[in-house]
Parts: sequence; C-alpha cells; structure tokens
Amino acid sequence: MKILSSSCLLIILLCLVAGVIQIDALSLTCTSRSSPCFLYRMPCPSECPTTSSANPKAKVCYVNCKSPVCQAECKNHRANCNSPGAACLDPRFIGGDGIVFYFHGKKDEHFSLVSDLNLQINARFIGHRPAGRTRDYTWIQALGILVDSNTFSLEATRASAWNDEIDHLKFSFDGKELSVAEGHLSAWNSPENDLKVERTSNRNSVVVTLPEIAEILVNVVPITKEDDRIHNYQIPSNDCFAHLEVQFRFFGLSSQVEGVLGRTYQPDFQNPAKPGVAMPVVGGEDKYRTTSLLSADCHFCLFSPAGILDQKDTVTMEYGTLDCTGGATSGMGIVCRK
Repeated sequence: MKILSSSCLLIILLCLVAGVIQIDALSLTCTSRSSPCFLYRMPCPSECPTTSSANPKAKVCYVNCKSPVCQAECKNHRANCNSPGAACLDPRFIGGDGIVFYFHGKKDEHFSLVSDLNLQINARFIGHRPAGRTRDYTWIQALGILVDSNTFSLEATRASAWNDEIDHLKFSFDGKELSVAEGHLSAWNSPENDLKVERTSNRNSVVVTLPEIAEILVNVVPITKEDDRIHNYQIPSNDCFAHLEVQFRFFGLSSQVEGVLGRTYQPDFQNPAKPGVAMPVVGGEDKYRTTSLLSADCHFCLFSPAGILDQKDTVTMEYGTLDCTGGATSGMGIVCRK
C-alpha cells in the first residue's frame, strides 16, 4: 500500500512539473520596445500551441506585437495566395486593403513591390509571349531585398521539368551566394541576426524574417500542364517556368510607402482596380521599374540605406495576418473587402 501511495505521489509530481513546463513553453513575450505589448507574456491559442511543427501544413504560434489586444496568434508557415500581402500566379496581388489586382509588368525586367525609407523589395519577372499575343504572360522569378546597408536575394532556378525532390531555390547575401541546408526547419541567420531564412518544408518553401520589419513566405512552383491548359499559356516543352508564390507580412510601414504592392498599405490609398472585373489590371510599370534586382532607382522609390522611420508615422496594423475567410470582419474593426 505504501509503495502504491509513493507511486501515485510520484505520478502527480511528474504531471505538475510537465504542466509547468508546458505552460511556460506555450507563453511568448513581445520584445519590441516600440510596441504597447512590450514584455507582455501571451499564451498561445489551443489551435497552434507551438512556434514550430513537424507538419509543414500546421499553423504555428507567434507574437503579433502590433496587436491592439496583445494576444499571441496563429499563422500559416507557408505562403497563402488568398490573403492580404499575396503575390502569386500571373502576378495576382492582394493589397493591404484586401483588394485583388493584377500587375503584368514585362518579362526580364525588375519592378519595386515595396519601397519605404528602410526597406526595398524588388521582383524580377520572367515571361512568355505566344505568337499572336500583344503582351507577355509574366510570373515573379526572384525577389531582391535591401535593408539598411545589406542586400539579399532569392530566386527560383530554371527547370525544364518539375521534380519535387529537387530544391529550386537559390540565395545570396551581400553579393555572395549562400547555402541553406535542405530539410524542414533548417535555417540560416545573417551575421548581425537581422535577417533569417528558414525552410518551411524540406525543399522549395522558406520564410524570410526581418525582425520588426517584415516576414516573407515563399514557395517555388511550376506552371503545370493543367495551368497551361486552362490559361492557354502555350508553355514550351523545355521550360516549366518555375516561379515564386509570395505572401508578405509587414510590421510598421510608413504612411508614404510606395511600390506596386506597398502603396496599397497607405492609409488613404484609393485602389484603381475596378471592382467586379474578372482580372482588374493596374498599371505603374514606368513608376516602379528598377534597373536591377537590387537597385532602388525607380521614379517613386523611397529607400535610403540610412533610412529611419518615424515611429509616429507608421501603418501599425499588420494587414498580412488578417483572415478574411471567416466572415466580413476580422474582429479588430477591419472590414474585409473582396
């Protein structure tokens, strides 16, 4: 009887210890000094109890330091093409205002997606123009990022045929090629820890984190035979046009932010995309064209290597985390518009 009582007591103690550890592991702290949530400890929701998962499709817990209610939230760890901040397909964007629009650009040219005082994000477009068409079909093949005095790029490498077992991502930092080992959750950090690249699947999916500035979720995908049939791309047999699906999340853009996507985060921006049109196309090629993937020389570019944002002049809502799938409002006074 005594042995049984001791065993029960030991089991209870182990459960209590496990409970304490679990509670601590499921609480995250906001470390952004500029946030009203600074040093708040926030329990993770039951839907996403951990900050990482062995399942690449599972949602994970993170701290949204811009949350007006100081709560930890769930997020997808892979690009979602149907959420604000998305840039996918023939480029189909969803702006910070929730409005869908298309920006075609031109193949083999570069355009500024986001330009702010402390951040520049460019895209290189690849494309194909079948005989008889007046414009290129285009897709985003590479991203170039300028932040402070550093540069970073990631690109989808060319493939004649798609193979899921081959990694089609290529990276560079400050002009030097870098390697991120294959494998889910494999990661690389810059020397100053101000840029992190983490794989969100074994191959072809990553999240790029610029602490307190932005988070960029990227997938590499091909043009499939079904895509080709539906859209009549007439893709040649020796190129599957591997390209990027991207979702951006921003944590403090200025109210003057520019770029094909960036301008949709301006508080008073009037989106020219026509509602009710199947493919609302917006222009801006001449405004946002840059001379290279890592240049900030477009006519409307704002980026300065020494750019410092006025914390009083920031768009504090993290639009990229809004979930418009559950109803008309996001629960924070924001109306989701289709």
